[in-house]
Amino acid sequence: MSAKILIVEDEPAIQELLVFNVMQAGFQALRAENAESAWQQIRESVPHLILLDWMLPGTSGIVFAKQLRSDALTRDIPIIMLTARGEERDKILGLESGADDYITKPFSPRELMARIRAVLRRHVSQLPDETVTINDLELSPESHRVTAKGFVIEVGPTEFRLLHFFMTHAERVHSRTQLLDQVWGTQVFVEERTVDVHIRRLRAVLEPFGLDGLIQTVRGSGYRFSVG
Repeated sequence: MSAKILIVEDEPAIQELLVFNVMQAGFQALRAENAESAWQQIRESVPHLILLDWMLPGTSGIVFAKQLRSDALTRDIPIIMLTARGEERDKILGLESGADDYITKPFSPRELMARIRAVLRRHVSQLPDETVTINDLELSPESHRVTAKGFVIEVGPTEFRLLHFFMTHAERVHSRTQLLDQVWGTQVFVEERTVDVHIRRLRAVLEPFGLDGLIQTVRGSGYRFSVG
């Protein structure tokens, strides 16, 4: 069965264009014009990916993305943010709100479909089933659960894959480019700065347990997961 894509866009012409291109690419298209109607769609049929417009009436796309990430039903659904804002600080804000990728309007349908396929591939690819335990941190790919000092912690899908890579490659320094290749995939159109955003998000959930220091910044080189 083809993947279901929920398109949350309040501009009718843009929504129709997105629906057309999604269906032309062989995906199923669900539509909503605001956060409220999007929640209704999600409860009726949970999508495999959400295309989310930044400037929605009522609840903004940024706020809605945070709501999606905090809900057990939707926290693992990948989100691609659609916006006319092209400044770096806006991209970072979109990523920090929970988006997995970001595309600026106007965009070509070909680029959008490439990003959708890349994000879907990233999320359906299987991680090894073995549970990984380091110090007080445990990660289970099978249950998609992370525990810190015995407490289950909420980790987004990209942060989960990033943490899994770190924990299975401890004590090695990885550049941003290497992390992009290993965690995001070589066919994904993502800027290196994206790695920094997800590192910050990962450290933020580990900080209350005093484990954020496991992820070290190696000046001029990248990042290292250190257990020493």
